[in-house]
Amino acid sequence: MRENLREKDRLKDFLENHPYNLAYKFVDSVNLDLGIYFEPMRNYLDLAYVGTISIGTPPQEFKVIFDTGSSDLWVPSIYCSSPACANHNVFNPVRSSTFRISGRPIHLQYGSGTMSGFLAYDTVRFGGLVDVAQAFGLSLREPGKFMEYAVFDGILGLAYPSLSLRGTVPVFDNLWKQGLISQELFAFYLSKKNEEGSVVMFGGVDHSYYSGDLNWVPVSKRLYWQLSMDSISMNGEVIACDGGCQAIIDTGTSLLIGPSHVVFNIQMIIGANRSYSGEYVVDCDAANTLPDIVFTINGIDYPVPASAYIQEGPQGTCYSGFDESGDSLLVSDSWILGDVFLRLYFTVFDRENNRIGLALAV
Repeated sequence: MRENLREKDRLKDFLENHPYNLAYKFVDSVNLDLGIYFEPMRNYLDLAYVGTISIGTPPQEFKVIFDTGSSDLWVPSIYCSSPACANHNVFNPVRSSTFRISGRPIHLQYGSGTMSGFLAYDTVRFGGLVDVAQAFGLSLREPGKFMEYAVFDGILGLAYPSLSLRGTVPVFDNLWKQGLISQELFAFYLSKKNEEGSVVMFGGVDHSYYSGDLNWVPVSKRLYWQLSMDSISMNGEVIACDGGCQAIIDTGTSLLIGPSHVVFNIQMIIGANRSYSGEYVVDCDAANTLPDIVFTINGIDYPVPASAYIQEGPQGTCYSGFDESGDSLLVSDSWILGDVFLRLYFTVFDRENNRIGLALAV
């Protein structure tokens, strides 16, 4: 979405109107030996990872973000009047024999915009799994530029049920309740630069995607996939999260998001300058010379090298992988560890034990 807006010179207006805030509120698809269900995702320019699901009988296909920062599933509907819906796949209830309507109006807010629509139920399929009578949202309006330039049609949330629409059961919870998976967990492997190779797996962990051991961290608040972080440092000096802070592991966020004043200081340290569009631009050579920024979690260091926190755009301009949260994060000193971090570390989301597993991705 950033790339599309950047090319149309509309990114500055978008970023001003949407300071970052959280959502309130090609592999075999099944490994029978391990009982794992794999859903491949396409990597768009290291900015978004998109998988394909289908809804209804017969199936209607949609590209979605598998998002650990929200809990609801929604896609555009044929009744949507917004320009965004004209550019994306839309769901037609009339064509599905398994569709059930609730009629209940819904309103979802995300970091980049909002979706208004209504609640419905139908069969959802992905990665070899068939989830029946799944609650999902159908959009009637997608205001602003939120979805118009997005490479995906909708969002499939994988955060805790406490973040979902009242009275609904999120997709992952239904997979478990319907006995479709043998372990109550899922995991993400995000590729670097390559369009192919990224995967979200359900019901088990494929150890070939990481090296060493998984380091387990308890979930500190069962809403988002939230944990306690010890510090953020560079060259052995703490530069952020001094004395500890909260962090949210979010596959639906491209960057590393933190409190404005702290991130501003980091931008200065790495020599980033704010561009006309409102993004922070860095000298591309810095990716080879700047030191690692180390995120310490549960006593273990997770270094992020400059080659990861400095990202090269298609035009050869390099951008900082850090962004400011504005003042809208639920805890003022909290961070969001998005895809910049998750490309480096294979991540397991263990609902049974309410913990997050991190290991070096291969």
